[in-house]
Amino acid sequence: MAKVVNHRLDVWKEEPLYWELISKIDKRLHGSSVSRTLIDLIKIRVSQINKCAFCIDYHTQDALANGETQRRIFALSAWQESPLFSEVERVVLQVAEEMTYIFNQGLSDGAYERLKSYFTTREIADIFICVSQMNFLNRIGISTKTEAL
Repeated sequence: MAKVVNHRLDVWKEEPLYWELISKIDKRLHGSSVSRTLIDLIKIRVSQINKCAFCIDYHTQDALANGETQRRIFALSAWQESPLFSEVERVVLQVAEEMTYIFNQGLSDGAYERLKSYFTTREIADIFICVSQMNFLNRIGISTKTEAL
């Protein structure tokens, strides 16, 4: 039997300026030199960790539309053991996880140093914003009980 979820509140309807600002961040991220594939992987993985069903569904559909494969999306929760992800993707996913679990130890020096070996400081800033924005959106989605499409 399916669980009945009642959407509590549409934050974006209550204050459209918030959505406008969030959308500007997303537009900036997509205009950055960080690949769309990495952005999609970050959004899905962070949403998996936070268990935001709406965001998992939404960003998985987005990733598929952008050329990501089902196989890699299925393997994403086990990226450490999967041969389907490149070293660069592994570094970004590690950073995404450490930032999402910030309460454990923060972002480790090792993960940050590995990130620096692949990305410019501006790209690192973009990755940090992407991870943080997704965590923010997950918290809104979960707190308002936004239902998956």
